[in-house]
Amino acid sequence: MEEAVAKRTETVAMRWDGQVKASDIKRVNDLIKQHNIQIVDLKFNDLPGLWQHFSMPVSELTEIDDPVSSIWSEGIGFDGSSIRGFQKIQESDMILMLDPSTAVLDPVCEVPTLSIICDIYDPLTKQPYSRDPRYVAKKAAEHVRKAAIADKTCWGPEMEFFIFNDVRFEQSENVCYYKVDSIEGEWNSGRDEKPNLGYKPRFKEGYFPVPPHDSLQDIRSKIILTMIKAGIPVEVHHHEVATAGQCEIDMKFGTLVNMADNCLMYKYIVKNMVRKFGMTATFMPKPLFGDNGSGMHTHQSLWKDNKNIFYDKKGYAGISQIAKYYIGGLLKHAAAILAFAAPTTNSYKRLVPGYEAPVNLVYSARNRSAAVRIPMYTDNPKSKRIEFRPPDSAANPYLAFSAMLMAGIDGIINKIDPGNPLDKNIYELSPCEAEGIPSVPGSLAEAIDALEKDHEFLLRGDVFTKDVIETWIEYKREKEIDSLRLRPHPYEFYLYFDI
Repeated sequence: MEEAVAKRTETVAMRWDGQVKASDIKRVNDLIKQHNIQIVDLKFNDLPGLWQHFSMPVSELTEIDDPVSSIWSEGIGFDGSSIRGFQKIQESDMILMLDPSTAVLDPVCEVPTLSIICDIYDPLTKQPYSRDPRYVAKKAAEHVRKAAIADKTCWGPEMEFFIFNDVRFEQSENVCYYKVDSIEGEWNSGRDEKPNLGYKPRFKEGYFPVPPHDSLQDIRSKIILTMIKAGIPVEVHHHEVATAGQCEIDMKFGTLVNMADNCLMYKYIVKNMVRKFGMTATFMPKPLFGDNGSGMHTHQSLWKDNKNIFYDKKGYAGISQIAKYYIGGLLKHAAAILAFAAPTTNSYKRLVPGYEAPVNLVYSARNRSAAVRIPMYTDNPKSKRIEFRPPDSAANPYLAFSAMLMAGIDGIINKIDPGNPLDKNIYELSPCEAEGIPSVPGSLAEAIDALEKDHEFLLRGDVFTKDVIETWIEYKREKEIDSLRLRPHPYEFYLYFDI
C-alpha cells in the first residue's frame, strides 16, 4: 500500500519539463489543510510586466482521480491572444504549468486563497514559451552557471513608489488631463482641511523626518508585516525624498528568479493594502513635476563556490576585477538595458539631471550621481556589490534583471574596462570636466533604438530570443511611443493656445 502511495505521489509530481518535486506538492496540500484554503489563484506575468490571474476552487487540486492527467502534470489552458505581447488570435491556446514551490497563502484575499505562480507553455510543442518573462529569467540564471562564471546571482532592488489619496486622469479626443493629490503634498499647506494640521513635507525634504511629517509609518509597517507573512524577507521601510507620500521598502537580497517573483508580490501587496486604507499606490517613475521620481536602484553580485566574486579587499572600493568588467558591460550596454529596465516614456522624465537622477554612465564609490555606485556601508565580503541606479519599478523585473545580468556577463567575457571611477559630484563639474561623460538615453524612443542596434549580448545562450526582442520593440513603438507622440499635451495649450 505504501509503495502504491509513493508511486502515485511520484506520478503526480511529473510535468512536461520534469521539474516539479513531489515534496513541493505535499507542501501545497499541507497549506491547503492548514489554512482551510477554498480558492486557488494562478498568477503569471504578461510581457510588459503586469501580473495576470484566474482562480479555481481548491477541489481542482485536491480531488484528482487520474494523477497522470492532472493539472500538476498537464497544466491548465488560457487565451494567450488576450495577453499583451503574447499570441495572435489564430494561435491563442496556451498552457499554464503550476510551480508548487511558489505556493503561499494569498496575503490580500478575504476568502482563504492559495496563490501559485505559473510558467507558460506551448500546448503543441509542450515546450516553455519564449515570451514568458519568467522563462527568460530562468534561462539567464542558468546561462551564468553553464558558462562557469558563477553558481548564482544575488539581487536587491530598492523599489520606490508613491501613495496618493486621490488620482484622476482622462484621455479622449478633446480632453487630456491628470490630477493626483496627497494629504502630505506641500501644495496642500494652505488648504482648508477642517482642520489642516500642517506637517506637509517640503519638496525634496521627505527623507526622512519622523511622524507626524511621515504620515504613512503605520501603513508601511502593516505592508511589510503582510509581505513577511507572504514569504518576502524585508530589511527596512521609510519615507523617501519627495513630498506627497513617496515611500521605499527594501527586501533582503535573493536569487534572480526568486527576487523577480518577490517584486511582483511586493507590488501586489502594496497596491491592495493601501486600497484597504482608501488610498492608492503607483510605481510610475515620475508622477509629480518638480520633485524626485521613483527608481529601482538594483544591487547585484555574483557568487561561486559560496564566495562573493565581486569582492577583493585590495581593489578599488573593495571590488574585484571581475566586478569591474561586469560594470564595464553595464555601462557599455546601458542604453539597450534601459529599454527593459526603464521601459516607459515616463521613465525619462525621471532620468534628467538633478533630483538625484543617475543619468551619467560612470561608476563610483558612494556617489549617487553615478549610474553605477559601489556601496561602502560595510567591508564584509558577503555584502560587497554594485548598484545600477537608472532602472525604475515600472520595469518587468524578470526582463530587467536578465538584461542587466547579460550585459554584465558580456563585460566579463570580453573584459570590458569601465575606465577610471569618478568620485566627484558630477552635477558640479565644470563644462570642461563634464565634456565627454556619456549619459543615459533621453527618451524611451532612444532606448528602443539602442536595443534594436545592440542586442547580440542578450541572445547569448538563447536567453533572450529574437521574437522577444522584436515583439518588445514593436509593442513599445506602437502602443506607447507613437501613441503618446500623436496626442496633444496639456502643457502645449499653455505654451501655444494664444499664438
